Amino acid sequence: MFRYFESLILPTAIPAPGAPPQGLGRFIWHFAGQVRGSLVALLVLGICLALLDAAVPAFIGKLVDLVAHEERAAFFEKAWPVLALMAATVLVVRPAVVSIHAMVQFQSVMPGLTNLTRWQSHIHVVRQSIGYFQSDFAGRIASRVMETGYALRASVVSIISVVLYMAALALTSLIVLGRADVRLMIPILGWAVGYVLLLRWLVPQIRKASTDIAYARSTLTGRIVDSYTNILTVKLFANGELEDDYVRKSLDRHTRMMRVQMRGFTSLTMGLACLSGGLLVATGAIALTLWQRGEIGIEMVATALPLTLQLSSTAGRVAMEITSVFEQFGTVHEGMDTVAKPIRVTDRPDAVALPISKGAVTFDHISFHYGRDSGVIEDLTLDIKPGEKVGLVGRSGAGKSTLVNLLLRFHDLEKGKILIDGHDVQFATQESIRAQIAVVTQDTSLLHRSILENIRYGRPDATPEEVEAAARKAHAHEFILELEDWAGRRGYDAHVGERGVKLSGGQRQRIAIARVILKNAPILILDEATSALDSEVEAAIQEQLENLMEGKTVIGIAHRLSTIARMDRLVIMDRGRIVEQGTHAELLALGGHYATLWRRQSGGFMTDDDEV
Repeated sequence: MFRYFESLILPTAIPAPGAPPQGLGRFIWHFAGQVRGSLVALLVLGICLALLDAAVPAFIGKLVDLVAHEERAAFFEKAWPVLALMAATVLVVRPAVVSIHAMVQFQSVMPGLTNLTRWQSHIHVVRQSIGYFQSDFAGRIASRVMETGYALRASVVSIISVVLYMAALALTSLIVLGRADVRLMIPILGWAVGYVLLLRWLVPQIRKASTDIAYARSTLTGRIVDSYTNILTVKLFANGELEDDYVRKSLDRHTRMMRVQMRGFTSLTMGLACLSGGLLVATGAIALTLWQRGEIGIEMVATALPLTLQLSSTAGRVAMEITSVFEQFGTVHEGMDTVAKPIRVTDRPDAVALPISKGAVTFDHISFHYGRDSGVIEDLTLDIKPGEKVGLVGRSGAGKSTLVNLLLRFHDLEKGKILIDGHDVQFATQESIRAQIAVVTQDTSLLHRSILENIRYGRPDATPEEVEAAARKAHAHEFILELEDWAGRRGYDAHVGERGVKLSGGQRQRIAIARVILKNAPILILDEATSALDSEVEAAIQEQLENLMEGKTVIGIAHRLSTIARMDRLVIMDRGRIVEQGTHAELLALGGHYATLWRRQSGGFMTDDDEV
């Protein structure tokens, strides 16, 4: 039985119906609408449960009437059909409805809708552009994805299983009492008016406070994550107290927001206590007066009092659920602001896989300004022949890395086009472009997984033997065999920690190079690929890199000119334009910008002050 209800919603098996939309109601329904069958079942079962709960006080009243009017000796003989119906309802029907309701809610909707929201939010967020992640904390984005799933499910379930249950119970109570005497409905109607007015006064305040709390909590989480992520910097500069103050300000603001919200909860609790007391007293007074006049029987007195008591106690729970719903709405709204952002770099509807046979790259009069009026890349044209090794030279901000990012389609061009083997990358799928380009960057971060999984990331179907061969070529095999992580895993099974923190910079770089060797893509980008290596290791790997570059189109970026001096052609960039190009010897003979750089370098490095 458990497995049946658990199989009703399989979060990762349900295809996402497009990107999450903006607008709170549309955003919630985007996810909830995918499990509407389970939600409708939850609604129907909740109404049935409300009817059964309202029947219990009616049974009590009927039982009192039977006891008052039937003779003791013949009581069970005459009353057994009614008693059997009551017992069956209480012992069989209600437990059955409660059980099925619990199965739908706890086994199906709660895990299913929660993780459906998280899964589809994740697969949308992970496809966002690089700029999306550069403008926010990774920890805060992940926190919003996780919290949105919980908050969305909690709000939907609360509305269906609690708020609508309350409405059904109140309506049933009115019908039960109204059938005996319309005047018994007066206290419930008056209580309902007061209840609605109380909620109308307090809920907007609580809703605003809840939204403020959600954003304050997000800021607090972001600051804590920032401190933890940069803990080495915090320790090196002995700025623990500065970090304390940084977090304290957000925590104090969050506390103030919570106090405002709690004032609303306290006021609501006090108001409900007064309303519940008034409901019980008024119902009891009217019921006893009508009984004393002989206008209703004793059974209605016995029915009215527990029914109103049940209604008032349920109302308190519902009021707290309503405030909780608006609190969750605040979290969902904040999550929507993160999750429902449109993806900036997308594939065209008619995009196809990029066919690469040679690896020729052409930048045809391209311009890119990161949305500004000018700057970065200005009307740049560059042809790279198949198998040619080209080095990009220029000080920081010259546009070298931006040029590479545009080739990888991390951004869309503002003008011009980029061709690979004559095919415009704008008409190719992003994954097919990046599958044909291997990149080794200066700042290498590894996945928090095993060495084997990190190297195999270059080609997921590679065998362990192929992974080891790539590691040997990158001169990483020897140190890998000596690794052991905190869980006792050794060698290629050892985990590297978050972003590869368990390894040195040089070790991380060698793992990254092994990954690229395994990928064996026709186009290779080396962005300061050996900057983290000592001279001895760099000399050993340089030979392997030359073997790796054989037959490939290579774009190399380096501040240390000696590492790219042997390239077929050097392209000198400044302020997004090409100012010189040629071989190392040709540029030295030219006596221009490159020659000046070569003379000024100390130890083979170029500084930002060098004028290109």
